[in-house]
Amino acid sequence: MTPLSDPRPSRTTIREVAQHAGVGIKTVSRVVNNEPNVAPATAARVRASIEELRWEPDALAANLRRTTTRTRTIGLLLGSVSNPFAAAIHRAIEDVAAHRDVAVFASSLDDDPAREVAAVEAFVRRKVDGLILTCVAASQAYLRELVPPDMPIVFIDREPAQFAADTVHSDNVEGARMATRHLLGFGHRRLALLIDRREIWTARERERGFLLALDEFGIAPETATILDGLSDHVAAERAVLSVLGAPNAPTAIVSGQNLITVGAVHALRKLGRHRDVALIGFDDLELADLMDPGVSVVAQRPQEIGDVAAARLFASLDAGRRLDPAPIIVPVDLIPRGSGEIRPPSA
Repeated sequence: MTPLSDPRPSRTTIREVAQHAGVGIKTVSRVVNNEPNVAPATAARVRASIEELRWEPDALAANLRRTTTRTRTIGLLLGSVSNPFAAAIHRAIEDVAAHRDVAVFASSLDDDPAREVAAVEAFVRRKVDGLILTCVAASQAYLRELVPPDMPIVFIDREPAQFAADTVHSDNVEGARMATRHLLGFGHRRLALLIDRREIWTARERERGFLLALDEFGIAPETATILDGLSDHVAAERAVLSVLGAPNAPTAIVSGQNLITVGAVHALRKLGRHRDVALIGFDDLELADLMDPGVSVVAQRPQEIGDVAAARLFASLDAGRRLDPAPIIVPVDLIPRGSGEIRPPSA
């Protein structure tokens, strides 16, 4: 792994300079590059913002005057390099890159829009040849001004907004639908869905799959419990402890991501309910098959996601241009191990 030092949220970006000066990112780059067609008053305002915010534009400006010279590096932005799912994608991409003698600069997103922009700017500053990005900002339109037009971009795990590029992600809707149908098929009618923040695209897609399955079985969505904003195992554990103590508590849980599943497992064991409350997690867990009962999951294919994303990026690099955007959806796999096959008390 070739890590890229994580950009601090407080680090000034070209986007912040543009907002401070009340102009677009492209105007800032024109001023930095001493290009014409910028009004003197506007240029002065941009330079004042650069000085006040202490932004260092020189390396970025040089890169925006990009030539066809390759640096044999790519930038990879992941949710978190410490997450096993992201780590597996990272390894797959790095393996493909290594065969081409290309280094991978990796950075963590931590679901912070400011870090997304700062990381992309850092990659561009380092003159990477291409980008593979996980995104969280409400819009990726900023890329049109920040990234050179010839630089290939592939999005993984989540779809971008207001920017067209290759996307490679799991079948989130079908995976959540599959998990929910599985529990309903065992007789459960009081279900809980635990998801991350709804601003995150994958959380919304998995909620959509959950609701589709309820509709198939004629179950009103208001009878289900949907808890969102659970970004780590601690929050998930608290949520499960609370919801299982309520009247008409759910008899089955669908977990929206691996860290949430870990928290749910801790809560169920703390309550001694791991043998009577069903659980299916989205994304696999290490040692999940060794627990008693084993944790049933909808497993993603991070190796395949990484392989496909790297293949698309290098295809664009070989072609010398961005290829026409292609959405690529990678299937998921339901793995029953015991926890998702527990029947409700009345069944």
